[in-house]
Amino acid sequence: MSDCLACIIRNRAICAGLNPPELALLGRMGRRQRIKAGHTLLWEGDEAPVVANVIEGVLKLVAATSDGREQIVGLVFPSDFIGRPFGGESAYSVSAMSDAELCVFNRDLFDEFAADHPDLQQRLLLRTLDELDRARHWMLLLGRKSASEKVASFLIEMADRLTDGGRGAGAGARFALPFGRQQIADILGLTIETTSRQLTKMRADGMIGLPSRREIVINDPAALHEMAG
Repeated sequence: MSDCLACIIRNRAICAGLNPPELALLGRMGRRQRIKAGHTLLWEGDEAPVVANVIEGVLKLVAATSDGREQIVGLVFPSDFIGRPFGGESAYSVSAMSDAELCVFNRDLFDEFAADHPDLQQRLLLRTLDELDRARHWMLLLGRKSASEKVASFLIEMADRLTDGGRGAGAGARFALPFGRQQIADILGLTIETTSRQLTKMRADGMIGLPSRREIVINDPAALHEMAG
């Protein structure tokens, strides 16, 4: 790759702190890769030969039980980092929920580069701590919240991640979900009927608007946050 300076996630990705020569060096190590919705980039338990920045699209992190049951344990958005630097096996599978574009690096080469650039290591550490906070929040969401609390929390999270500039779930915030209601249900551990019923009730109560199957408009952020608990 030779267009790192023009990358749309340049100022939000872990490489944001690199100077132009360092960025050019890292860019020569990477490649752009487009993957279709449903494609798996990394498999749980397998050696993880690559790491990647997400440029476009949304991917899911999936853990499985020994009998094949699966649980989505996280979502990955543009500017997020995928993979396990300085590691070995992948702790979860990584699959695309929508068509996506990634900036992919060989893990060994990336590890060597990161070892020589403390600023990049610091950004990796901060990103890891952020992911730990999200994982703890996810545990609360899946384990203790009711269906209405789950859906409200999910919409707030999506507003934070999908609105321009990360403005969040303020009044009038509008965004398009990159996946359908069945996928939302899978993410939250609900049935599609329950998910649709909760969204319809929120619309009837004036909390949100649903201009289309995937578009969301936040009308009453205070009520939405209250419902989220």
